[in-house]
Amino acid sequence: MLARKGILADGFLLTRLAEDATQPSRIRPKSQRARFITKSGSCNVAHKNIREQGRFLQDVFTTMVDLKWQHSLLIFTSAFLCSWMLFAMVWWLLAFAHGDLEPRDPNEPGPVPCVTSIHSFTSAFLFSIEVQVTIGFGGRMVTEECPLAIIVLIIQNILGLIINAIMLGCVFMKTAQANRRAETLIFSRNAVIAPRNGRPTFMFRVGDLRKSMIISATIQLQVIRRTVTAEGEVIPVCQLDIQVENPLRSNGIFLVSPLIISHTIDRGSPLYEISAQSLATEDLEIIVILEGVVETTGITMQARTSYTPEEILWGRRFVSIMTEEDGRYSIDYSKFGNTVPVRMPTLSAKELDQTRGVQDSGPHEGKPQGWGLVRAGRGGYRRGGGRACDDTAAKPWYVPAEKEEEKKGQKKTVKLEEIGREIEEETVEDMSD
Repeated sequence: MLARKGILADGFLLTRLAEDATQPSRIRPKSQRARFITKSGSCNVAHKNIREQGRFLQDVFTTMVDLKWQHSLLIFTSAFLCSWMLFAMVWWLLAFAHGDLEPRDPNEPGPVPCVTSIHSFTSAFLFSIEVQVTIGFGGRMVTEECPLAIIVLIIQNILGLIINAIMLGCVFMKTAQANRRAETLIFSRNAVIAPRNGRPTFMFRVGDLRKSMIISATIQLQVIRRTVTAEGEVIPVCQLDIQVENPLRSNGIFLVSPLIISHTIDRGSPLYEISAQSLATEDLEIIVILEGVVETTGITMQARTSYTPEEILWGRRFVSIMTEEDGRYSIDYSKFGNTVPVRMPTLSAKELDQTRGVQDSGPHEGKPQGWGLVRAGRGGYRRGGGRACDDTAAKPWYVPAEKEEEKKGQKKTVKLEEIGREIEEETVEDMSD
């Protein structure tokens, strides 16, 4: 459908099919694994045996917005038909009580009717439609003979405006829902685990097909798995947050082009003990939630997807899809989900740390994680210490300098120290006169 509309390239779907065929085969269980969030982002939970159904009627507007389109249109049509029929009955009763329905000789003058040209229930129904929809053909009208008819006319107009406001509001909210913008946000079909900067890293790709930006976009990862406490209690749904790899230590992203979202598997990661062999048997689901504000409408939107163990590829990485052409960047969405194999051991991150002889001193092994505050001696604070993109150790953005203080024949040398680092160096050297 997206290819027919021109949003995606024609070869995108064919490439995705070829991608599935080239992926390494995995052993899938006979029964389909249950998941909380589908690939399209909808919630895959069935609510049964709800006894207090009346709670949904306490919030009628939200209930109507949540209904399917066919049910909303049915309620929309029924509301107008019922109101027309109700007031048609009222107008017919007024004409009947006033004697306007009695046959008269058209050549003889008679009493003035409450509503002109009402001779049956059909004509009363047509007059009810004319009043509520404000058509006004001119053949039927209310006279000054019946004050009650004037009151009914006012009530029907007010009730018609209320019905119009509610129904049009429901239609607007259904067309402007947050998940509509998410239709043009795409996630890679598979996630991968590959080495990055010497550490196993969980990665997936996200992209925006529209040119309009997502303002204040944030992305959040959660792992849902079945756990057992020390007391033997089984927790079927245990939600654990996953830290997204970001030098700013926040979940904010600038989605100007497709990005590869990564999570370094360290000691604090829920994926720390997962290896290539145990991945297929793991009972977990990684949920991805992307939130932001639509630039054109200002409406908050949310896009969701999830990855099960069958959709996580071990020892593969995403190919590059960005090229520079004629002074601007070009994105090839036909390779959006393509991956290539890389050399990677099948051991888990925990086993790799044990092999390297890493002690249990901390989750970051003495290596800076993200950006922190840098303190110059005992003075003020400033930000620095970004993570390097290459394999070398991360270095602060400044050049370490020494600050000399002389006090009564002593020279004190204080090196710049970084908050969040495990090592603080302070050397004091006594100098003789």
